[in-house]
Amino acid sequence: MLYLDHAATTPTRAEVRAAMAPYLGERFGNPSGIHATARAAKNSIEEARERIAAAIGATRPLEIVFTGGGTEADNLAIAGAALARDGGVVTTAVEHAAVLESARFVERLRHTVAIVPVDRAGRVAPEMVADAIDDGTAVVSVMTANNETGTIQPVENIIRIVRSGNGRVLIHTDAVQAFASLPVHAGDNGPDLISVSGHKIGGPQGVGFLYVLDGIELEPVIHGGGQELGRRSGTHNVAAIVGLAAAVEAAVAERDAYRIRVGAARDRFEEDLRSRVPIDVTVGDADRLVSHAHLRFPGILAETLLVRLDLAGVAAAAGAACHSGAITTSHVLVAMGLDREAAAESIRFSFGRQDDVTTAEEAARVVAGVVEGMS
Repeated sequence: MLYLDHAATTPTRAEVRAAMAPYLGERFGNPSGIHATARAAKNSIEEARERIAAAIGATRPLEIVFTGGGTEADNLAIAGAALARDGGVVTTAVEHAAVLESARFVERLRHTVAIVPVDRAGRVAPEMVADAIDDGTAVVSVMTANNETGTIQPVENIIRIVRSGNGRVLIHTDAVQAFASLPVHAGDNGPDLISVSGHKIGGPQGVGFLYVLDGIELEPVIHGGGQELGRRSGTHNVAAIVGLAAAVEAAVAERDAYRIRVGAARDRFEEDLRSRVPIDVTVGDADRLVSHAHLRFPGILAETLLVRLDLAGVAAAAGAACHSGAITTSHVLVAMGLDREAAAESIRFSFGRQDDVTTAEEAARVVAGVVEGMS
């Protein structure tokens, strides 16, 4: 199998599996207890928190809130901030469903929600984000990079412009897709809230974290025993949290090498493919993640092509993997202005840390062969 769907999930790193192994066996304690076995589990969680905080430049370890993944982190950031501050949300039309659905939940509670449009490449203008803020806005949420197309958003400029005129408004970024290849920094001049997911960076599925700048109050979206300083109740998944810390450290350490190797693979794939079959890069020459090749194959339905590619041993995707298995028209592509025909002919190929130009050349050969057979 040529696995070109790393944007959906990534293989678990060997060092992550090794770090988790003891907590799937002899180190089984519930960290909410008071005896020695429980305290050992609690210590492992706090060590993981410290390691993640150091990796992203957080001032205090307790600024890291462990969650059940990126979706929950987004929910806690959006709904938690809006409810705690009794205000609304400003976000963009191309956000992950976890952000957009959280915003719609806030809207049902009679708070104002503004959805800012994007250009043909899926980019939002910082000035339009700032203009959408009103006196009732509690939080602005703009993803670091899009999970479908890979388009990178001008988050730094958005932070600068928003804070220059609306210092009271919180700023959240969903960095789930971007963390593997782009610097994600907490602290001065960074976002107030940052969502990260483990399984996008070689960690386990079902775990993530939300960075919360010290002093920010959030209304919890999961209620219960008051874990995570009351911000996220529920028994900790100790093994997954330990694995998450190992994955975060590994991803940060290899970012530069990742960008070079994976970027070269993606570029070779597109070059070789273009030399054999007609393709369009849906975001044109916009700045995008090195891992993403979001391509349109004119005249060929993505749904049919994906089935043929799967039979040929290539795993790719259309739309976001977090949706149900049914292929529907991507809200991201619609927001970018693609008509439904063009959107239905578009596929995401996403490369990972193990890929190189050899992988890319083989993938291009197989994909082109399948496309030629359908033309």
